[in-house]
Amino acid sequence: MPTVDLNADLGEGMGDDLALLSLVSSANVACGFHAGDLATARCTVEGAVRGGVSVGAHPSYRDREHFGRRPLDPSPTQLATDVSEQLAFLAAIASDTGGRVAYVKPHGALYNRIVADEEQASAVVRAIAAHSPGLPVLGLPGSAFLRFAAEAGLRPVGEAFADRAYRPDGTLVPRSEPGAVIHDPDAVVTQAVALARAGAQSLCVHGDTPGAVLLARRVRDALVAAGFTIAPFAP
Repeated sequence: MPTVDLNADLGEGMGDDLALLSLVSSANVACGFHAGDLATARCTVEGAVRGGVSVGAHPSYRDREHFGRRPLDPSPTQLATDVSEQLAFLAAIASDTGGRVAYVKPHGALYNRIVADEEQASAVVRAIAAHSPGLPVLGLPGSAFLRFAAEAGLRPVGEAFADRAYRPDGTLVPRSEPGAVIHDPDAVVTQAVALARAGAQSLCVHGDTPGAVLLARRVRDALVAAGFTIAPFAP
């Protein structure tokens, strides 16, 4: 049977993380720079370890005020330092709970910026490679981030979004534009199955979306009904 990963952004203090952990196979855990804190991250990682869910670091720009969704311009050195700090933060928590950081997925504006910004993409990749050579990274197919990751010996994994609208070039519609987030559950489910059939290795359902738990359950059920096995890409 074909396999697909189902991931969600967790540890942000905005949704029912424990319920989502029973549905997803990978958890992108906030590292404190855009949301979350030590207690929240620990609770989320502990829940993931108990449930056999893969733990991923979800680093961001240093931007709690705007939830990491505002583009920033740190120097490459500062950005690499910020990413390194976040990876170390989550790695320590994972180690304390008997788990490990199995992959990295940048968050929000940083995720979108490193699709095309080669300077920032390179800085993020350098930080990840220095922290853990060969670590899988989750990003948009065709992005500079995944290209540099492959060149650095990291494992690039293409991600698709069940609940986000796409432009014709395959990039995401910015959240500042109408229709960027898909709220119709039927449309989300239809898109998720289509993306999986098109070869997406991992599908994201956002944990801060209203009704996220019900939506994730519907997506998971639809994928299973379509013949997919739900399993982490980085166990």
